[in-house]
Amino acid sequence: MTNIVIGILAIVIGAAFCFWGVVAMRFVIAAWGALVGLNLGGWLIAATTGEQYLSTALGWIVGIAVAILVALVAYFFYAAAIVIAMASVGFAVGSTVAAAAGVTWNWVIVLIGAVLGVLLAFAALAVDLPAILLVVVSALGGATAIVGGIMLATSTLHTGDFDNGTVRFTIDTDWWWYALYLVLVIAGIVAQSRLLTSDPRLQEQWSSRN
Repeated sequence: MTNIVIGILAIVIGAAFCFWGVVAMRFVIAAWGALVGLNLGGWLIAATTGEQYLSTALGWIVGIAVAILVALVAYFFYAAAIVIAMASVGFAVGSTVAAAAGVTWNWVIVLIGAVLGVLLAFAALAVDLPAILLVVVSALGGATAIVGGIMLATSTLHTGDFDNGTVRFTIDTDWWWYALYLVLVIAGIVAQSRLLTSDPRLQEQWSSRN
């Protein structure tokens, strides 16, 4: 049941992030932040108690509480929203690329994902970035969430698999997941690029969507 619920949430929020991430920045990034917060809270309890991810009532309660907190922060504060979006997508993409490249050490995968996430977040706040950057980043992150959600909803992947090598093994042996991911990324970039405002700067795009 947990696989299906998380899978559906990932698909819905991932689709919004992939195809409308820069168009409705506040709402979409807040929703994305909620998904990030749910995962963060769920994994925190799992790591603390030794139970599986979101397998207990406590895990869901903490996950939902963190999800609400992160969503509110992402909605009301531009800097926080950009950090959450860039850091989480950078981590997801970085760790996925590392795993696909054949890296088998879990700590190396996490480190690569964390470094890329930090670099993206820093770059987003250091300069007034063009909105097209969020288009690309949100398409990458949304596509990752959609593919992961489909894998969970169809029982190709299970939440408990994230603690072992099953995820990398599944991705390595099933090439069509990469094909689907690439199609979604391209479709997301094209769809969002057509809907940008005349002002190409990221913060102005945010302000225009109040």
